[in-house]
Amino acid sequence: MPDLLSMILHIDQYLGIWVEQYGSWIYLILFLIVFGETGFVVLPFLPGDSLLFIAGAFGASGLLDPVLLGGLLIVAAVLGNTVNFGVGRFLGPKVFTTDSRFLDRKALIKTHAFYEKHGGKTVVISRFLPVFRTFAPFVAGVGRMNVWRFQLFNVTGAVLWVGSLVTLGYFFGNVPFIKAHLNTIVLVGVGAAVVPVAAGALWKLFKRKHKGDSRLH
Repeated sequence: MPDLLSMILHIDQYLGIWVEQYGSWIYLILFLIVFGETGFVVLPFLPGDSLLFIAGAFGASGLLDPVLLGGLLIVAAVLGNTVNFGVGRFLGPKVFTTDSRFLDRKALIKTHAFYEKHGGKTVVISRFLPVFRTFAPFVAGVGRMNVWRFQLFNVTGAVLWVGSLVTLGYFFGNVPFIKAHLNTIVLVGVGAAVVPVAAGALWKLFKRKHKGDSRLH
C-alpha cells in the first residue's frame, strides 16, 4: 500500500522511469492501467486522472506521441467500461446484498444512488470522479441499461475524459509552477472530486437521522 500511495503521489517520476526502462512498451503499460481502473470494479485506486495529465505533459516534451497516446487511452477507457458493464449485467442485483472482501459495497451503493438520480449521464459524469468511474459502468450493467445507450454515454465520456486531461497536460503539464506543485494539485483534484460526493452523502445521512429523531418526538 505505501508503494501504491507513493506511485499515485509521484506518478510523474514513475512515468519518467517507465518511459526510460520500457521504451515503446510504455503505451501498453498506460493502456493496461486505464483499462484496469475502468474495467475492474476491484481496482478503483489506480491513478487515472493524474496519469492522463502527466502523460499529456510527456507528450509535449516529445517523450510520447500525444495523438497515439490519446487514441489508445480512449480505446482503453471504452473497452474497460464495456467489460465492467458486462460483468455487472452477468452478476445482476445480487451484488448489493452479497458481502465480498474484493468489493467495496458502500461505494457500490453510493454509485447506485448517483446512477438513480442522474441516469445514463452518470456514465459520462463519473469519468471525472475517482472511484465512481470504476463503479458506474458496473452499476449500469446491474441496472440493465440498454447496451447501445450505454455505449453512447461510454464513448462520449471516454473521449471527454481522456481528451481533456491529456490536452491539459500537453499545454500546462510542463509549466514550472505546476510541475513544482504537482503533488498538491493531484491531491486537490482528488479532493475536489471526492469531497462534494462525501459531503452530499453525509448531508443525506444527517437529514435521515434528523427525520428519525423528529418522529420519536
